[in-house]
Amino acid sequence: MKKGSTSFEFSAIGTVKTPFPDKFGVPRQPGLVEEAIGIIQLNQDPDLETALKSLEQFSHLWIIFVFHEHGGKNWKPSIRPPRLGGKQKVGVLASRSPHRPNPIGLSAVKIEKIIFASPDGPQIHVSGVDLIDGTPVLDIKPYIPYADSIPTANAGWASDPIPRFPVSLSEEAKLDLQGCESPEVFLRLISSIIELDPRPAYQKTKLPVEADESQGLEFGINIQGYDVQYLIQDMSFRVIKIGKI
Repeated sequence: MKKGSTSFEFSAIGTVKTPFPDKFGVPRQPGLVEEAIGIIQLNQDPDLETALKSLEQFSHLWIIFVFHEHGGKNWKPSIRPPRLGGKQKVGVLASRSPHRPNPIGLSAVKIEKIIFASPDGPQIHVSGVDLIDGTPVLDIKPYIPYADSIPTANAGWASDPIPRFPVSLSEEAKLDLQGCESPEVFLRLISSIIELDPRPAYQKTKLPVEADESQGLEFGINIQGYDVQYLIQDMSFRVIKIGKI
């Protein structure tokens, strides 16, 4: 912290349980994968249970959280966003990068249900999460459309539509899927993630889905405790194996 600046100390009020044990495969933004279910597990504190009163009247909420595992100790003023293929630099404050002056993030998610009297503390079940499992939560706030939604807003360099690619399953993967808990739900989850091409930006730049040299290349991600293996085929993705980790 530079001389003359002010510092603050915060304590997490809970953590978020999600299907993503690490950053690979996590949706780039909240709401992109509606099937991504998370549980905001608040600390076991009677005051927090009281503090949730009337939140059930809202459909969505903001999660204010800490990028606790972004892997970088020092932030940089310029970054290369994945949306720009890692080719163009922008200021970090003009991005959603986790490598920030203060590693704090903000995500809007849908409230599915609230369990006020859970044995481990109050729980808020949400969908559309874009956080890794165990993310610390600093605060939550209700999403209010008239104040939080700006239909005429300009998305700047991030205004281009996000590309999505077809996803299919091999016969082996279809058999593997039957051994998963809630196969149909899990299929929707992995398909929604893979269609967004969850590979790191450098891989997508070097090996785009449409390139001849990319066809047949295999990749894997860990989703909800399963190792999901897939490959690029005919400018689309094909899941070839799903194994319990």
